[in-house]
Amino acid sequence: MEVTDLVIVGAGPCGLAAAIAAQRAGLRAVVVDRGCLVHGLTHYPAEMTFFSTAERLAIGGVPFIVATDKPTRRDALTYYREVASHCALDVRQYRTVDAVVPVHEVPETVTPSGRPVQWRVMTRPLVGAPSEVGAHALVIATGYFGNPRRLGVPGEGLPHVRHGYTEGHTAWGQQVVIVGGANSAVDAALTMLRAGARVTLVHTGEGISDRVKPWVRPEIEARIREGRITVRFGSRVTAIEPEAVCVAGPAGEEWLPATQVYTMIGYHPETGLLAQAGVPIDHESGIPAHDPATMATPVRGVYLAGVIASGNQANRIFIENGRDHGDAIIAHLTGAGSTVSP
Repeated sequence: MEVTDLVIVGAGPCGLAAAIAAQRAGLRAVVVDRGCLVHGLTHYPAEMTFFSTAERLAIGGVPFIVATDKPTRRDALTYYREVASHCALDVRQYRTVDAVVPVHEVPETVTPSGRPVQWRVMTRPLVGAPSEVGAHALVIATGYFGNPRRLGVPGEGLPHVRHGYTEGHTAWGQQVVIVGGANSAVDAALTMLRAGARVTLVHTGEGISDRVKPWVRPEIEARIREGRITVRFGSRVTAIEPEAVCVAGPAGEEWLPATQVYTMIGYHPETGLLAQAGVPIDHESGIPAHDPATMATPVRGVYLAGVIASGNQANRIFIENGRDHGDAIIAHLTGAGSTVSP
């Protein structure tokens, strides 16, 4: 069995930041992800511009320099690749963590820093044999994008229904229904309109979400006023068929033509590994039990990093504040004390 100080599950920005913090403290960290490096960011729209400045997205003290005020998705992917290479992080892509198993007996081997092995992590590559890594501690930084919220309506599993998008080109000439009213839905509606789609936005709220980016709001409101984007506010989808969507709203039920349907209503946290490790999760909020000052859970050697700590409210933790979790974790692990505020 391979042995390391820390296994970090999730190679997003917050997982990478934790690996850098471990490295600087003299600990060996292995980062495992079932997808590619910063896999969650690859789900962002191809033309997306971040709300935050590059400085607030930087990790590990490595400057994030761009020519504009706010970086794009392409800028961010390039930056995080360069950081992982510059810091020589041990990132193992396209490996699924199948199980995390506590080690109750005193292990015969210790980690590179002399700490006892407390966890066995079973991983499986896309091709080849599974393997096992022993670690003193686990950091769960699995993010959100693997578990989309569902409408729970008939027809949701049809092939023309998607739970996210990356570009509008494939919607050219199509009748598109987009479900949602926050940033993702608005970005999708505008991008697909520019690509030549006929777009209808269906949202349960009485208008566009208050969280929509301030530089985007004027454009979406203008396109709605002009009638170039059709809206159904105060409405919900009740059924999906191959070429139409049934919507229930203030005027009753109606069928809208739809050759493509995008449900942009968010994601649920991926808590399977935490439940397996025995970490309690609040039923109402979805927040795993943890100390916000150290990110330690009640289970020995198990920590949280990034948006997984926010439960069902994904808008509480972003890269900007999740990037500090690694410092808090390593300070707790090494006994150095945390300088990170809850």
